[in-house]
Amino acid sequence: MKEIEENEQAGKEAYSGYDMVDNPFHYNQAGIECIEAIRAATGTGFEQYLQGNIIKYVWRYRYKGKLQDLKKAQWYLEKLIEEKTEWTVGTAEQN
Repeated sequence: MKEIEENEQAGKEAYSGYDMVDNPFHYNQAGIECIEAIRAATGTGFEQYLQGNIIKYVWRYRYKGKLQDLKKAQWYLEKLIEEKTEWTVGTAEQN
């Protein structure tokens, strides 16, 4: 576990302290977050986009990104929960 944390810290240092899970610099161009552009482009398919990324990062974590991939999967899961919560505001039951 310590080795994973050290690798993660080394990655942050290599990218000048950017958080490569929650705020990677390469996903923001001209003040537009990539995730917001994808939401606009996919419309009702945004939920499936999020699900696909959750599966992708959980599927590959042992072989590629280790802890960082699990954190990315968690980020997409939290975004999906946020989306579902927004969609069901005002209803008696969360879908």
